[in-house]
Amino acid sequence: MTQMLEVRDVSIRFGGLKALDGVDIDVGEWEIVGLIGPNGAGKTTFFNCLMSIYKADKGKVVYRGKDITRVPTHKKAAMGLGRTWQNLGVIRSLSVLDNVLTAQHAHVRYGALSGMLGSPMSFSEEKELRSNAEEILDFLGLLPVAREAVGGLPYGTQKMCDLAMALATDPDVLLLDEPSSGMGPEEAHQLGETLRFLRDSLNLTILMIEHHVPLVVGLCDYVYVLNFGKLLAKGEPKEIQKHPDVIAAYLGGESSAAS
Repeated sequence: MTQMLEVRDVSIRFGGLKALDGVDIDVGEWEIVGLIGPNGAGKTTFFNCLMSIYKADKGKVVYRGKDITRVPTHKKAAMGLGRTWQNLGVIRSLSVLDNVLTAQHAHVRYGALSGMLGSPMSFSEEKELRSNAEEILDFLGLLPVAREAVGGLPYGTQKMCDLAMALATDPDVLLLDEPSSGMGPEEAHQLGETLRFLRDSLNLTILMIEHHVPLVVGLCDYVYVLNFGKLLAKGEPKEIQKHPDVIAAYLGGESSAAS
């Protein structure tokens, strides 16, 4: 299997706190890989290091065989790494449609002057971008609220808008930070079906941070578990679900090492 992402020995310290300590993760092409762990385990910090929002103290990120460790965030996005956010990356005052249009800015081919003067090329491309945005919203069931301000929508719907914005960047690898938060069990199940369809129809590779264990078990091909910044376990979902150290980390029981 072709490796899309290879992350090696990523570590970062904030003052006296070591948030990540030698984390290794592999994500194969077209896989859906889960990254789970208790609150404060370092999951979002890992995403921030991967996307160069934080500069790791050490470690390496390889994408499609190329070292992209020090590549800036916007260039990683242009290379095909799309991301959603734990606390939402939406602009709450804008409509759902305008948020998705804004997310496509990296694909605009006309210059600022052409946009201001309203050249034929800019009109044609704006029409194409709008059509693409509406297609994404239609697929995710967001078209009925396309012209509503994001800030006035339920949190689960805002999370779907965040996903739509990530898809609008035309990614090859999708990094999802707790995509099911704010959703009920049925909505989370539907999200799983949607993500599986996206993977299969768009040939996407997905790495997702998630707390909803049934979603992880039902959807992911492979799972990594972080705890206190270190990799606690890795394996297939059903193995991880039964792992005594994982159960201890989540439920506060005794681990196999302590017994």
